[in-house]
Amino acid sequence: MSGLELRELECFLVLAEELHFGRAGERLFVSQSRVSQLLAALERRVGARLVHRSSRRVALTPLGERFLERLRPAYGALRAAVADARAVARGGAGPLRLGFQGTADAYVLAAVAAFEAADPARTVDLVEIPYADPFGAVRRGAVDAAVVLLPVDEPDLVLGPVFSRQRQTVAVSRTHPFAARDRVDAADVRAVPLIGAAVPAPAYWRAAHAPGPLPGPTATTLQEALSLVAAGRGALLLCRPTAAYHHRADVAYVPVDGLPDSALGLVWHRGAETETVREFARVLAGAAGDGGSAERAPGRTTARGG
Repeated sequence: MSGLELRELECFLVLAEELHFGRAGERLFVSQSRVSQLLAALERRVGARLVHRSSRRVALTPLGERFLERLRPAYGALRAAVADARAVARGGAGPLRLGFQGTADAYVLAAVAAFEAADPARTVDLVEIPYADPFGAVRRGAVDAAVVLLPVDEPDLVLGPVFSRQRQTVAVSRTHPFAARDRVDAADVRAVPLIGAAVPAPAYWRAAHAPGPLPGPTATTLQEALSLVAAGRGALLLCRPTAAYHHRADVAYVPVDGLPDSALGLVWHRGAETETVREFARVLAGAAGDGGSAERAPGRTTARGG
């Protein structure tokens, strides 16, 4: 096993979750051919096939299933060891790096204030993460945890408090027919092109935030999406507080009836969980709970919403 690369193991773990070379490449920020190269290198080291690939499907071989069962906890332990060493190197008082999409809302800021007030040595660094990459920063270790829009269906991530359930609005250009209406319903929204998130956001997450059958343009950031709205390229679903925060004269925000509420959740990597992250999750649940909109998903790692 001399020369084994951690990237090969990471590639196998992601591919085992996605069972799709293209989606695995999107999550790893590499090409599909690079995923194939990394897998082939790992299989040469093992001496047998770990993944069966045909024109119709990708599946783990029996050895691949056995390897995954042994590798997943070992890889998680390795990530936890690195996270622990990083915390020790910082003297246990380094900042908690907290990612957020679009806007850090009042619940999040209240939790940050309460978390820091409980211990003057604790600080939180707020880091904006791309609209189209809700989980990448957590997986890369660029943030310790992130507040993201639901749904979350990622086996390697833990979903903590779910909060800020809000009615949805649709953002449209001031020249759009919807702009003159007091409200629209879900059928109206699904009948117009909706601006969606670009990859590497997972397909299920993109579909949840652009549920209509008509394809619209995609955006990487929220500001990019709102600019496309203002230019009349499509409509965009937003929760009510985000719509209010991002008010602009060339965009109208119209309430939508009949769609599930939008919701936020705190996520972190299962293999890099620390007591600091768990404590912030408890504080966030309490801060959001004061507003009557927090909930816990005990024993679960996935949730649907928004």
